[in-house]
Amino acid sequence: MISPLLVVGILVAMFVAYNIGGSTTGPAFGPAVGADVISKPVAAALMGVFFFIGAWTLGRNVVTKLGTELVVDTGIFTLESSIVVLFFIGIALLVGNLFGVPASTSMTAVGAIAGLALAGDVLNFAVMGQIVIWWVVSPIVGFWVSLIIGRYFYARLNGMIAIERSSGPLFDVDRSGLLPVPRVHRTTNRRELAGTFTVVAIGCLMAFSSGTSNIANAVAPLVGSGELAMDPAIVLGGIAVAIGSFTIARRTLETMGSDITELPLTAAIVVASVSSTLVVFLSALGIPASFVIIATMSIVGLGWGRATRPMTGPEIVTGDGGAPVTVNALAADEEGESLPPIGEEDAEDIPSPGSLFNPVMTARVVLMQNVVPAIATAGAYLTFRFVPVFGF
Repeated sequence: MISPLLVVGILVAMFVAYNIGGSTTGPAFGPAVGADVISKPVAAALMGVFFFIGAWTLGRNVVTKLGTELVVDTGIFTLESSIVVLFFIGIALLVGNLFGVPASTSMTAVGAIAGLALAGDVLNFAVMGQIVIWWVVSPIVGFWVSLIIGRYFYARLNGMIAIERSSGPLFDVDRSGLLPVPRVHRTTNRRELAGTFTVVAIGCLMAFSSGTSNIANAVAPLVGSGELAMDPAIVLGGIAVAIGSFTIARRTLETMGSDITELPLTAAIVVASVSSTLVVFLSALGIPASFVIIATMSIVGLGWGRATRPMTGPEIVTGDGGAPVTVNALAADEEGESLPPIGEEDAEDIPSPGSLFNPVMTARVVLMQNVVPAIATAGAYLTFRFVPVFGF
């Protein structure tokens, strides 16, 4: 018979997974939604499916590691302490979701567990230091890689894979048969269709990567305590993530897809490619990947690079300078006046930081991505350190 305390633990774990769905759907599918490739409900469905696949296949390994390597003594994960840790993870993520800002699930979970370990004096500082270093380095790498692509390669990439969105929908639904069958709309061209599948496939890869690492953030404490088996924990977590993707994720999809910037399809492909590659790399190293921050900095870096792009020799000769630097420098490529050669820009042609991206929204995202983990860490530490019932 399941004890009432375990029922509470399962509900809290599902609450955490629910908020994971809300906070990670935006970084994975925000570029695709922002480029008007797929709708929010489709993004939510894809998130739920591929998150579960990642959790069921590789996620069980991360669940085991997160509950054993970050702490010196795994005996600290009692059922009571696991519930409190999960509670602070869920509350912190809920704060970020209510503000419409996708918080880093990995940073929040590691912070809460670190708060518990600090209170019990069992934190593995070597492992924690390694994780923190990669959390600092990876967004910087994402920013600079995206900036270089935007500044030196984006124009050529856009010429190769730019997709003019047709006036009609991508697909029509044939309802003449027993089951509805999607068919390519008559105005949809091949390049548009290929680009659509590319950006959606990369989003699915990010959702899969999220499942491999983030399922541990919801269920690792309970599984580590020995009170809940691995398989049912993953199933319950996957269900809760899907519910979060269909509900609270709508606001984070808007933040990552349109509030920071209006992404054209080519830019969406670049951002998703850079972010997912770094996430997979960090996962291979066993580092809980903060792809929320990586995706945000990739968007900013790409926009900065695009808005400060120099002209090439052929562009100077032909007069084809590509998209102008405007207040909508991150928006879809438009026809307009050419960029001047390097060194011949007028003062008014040099974009201000506000021309590159929404600085207020970007500052809000960066602030909340640090505040949310801090809330989880401080809350867990103070609770376990000063509440007598835990005896630390």
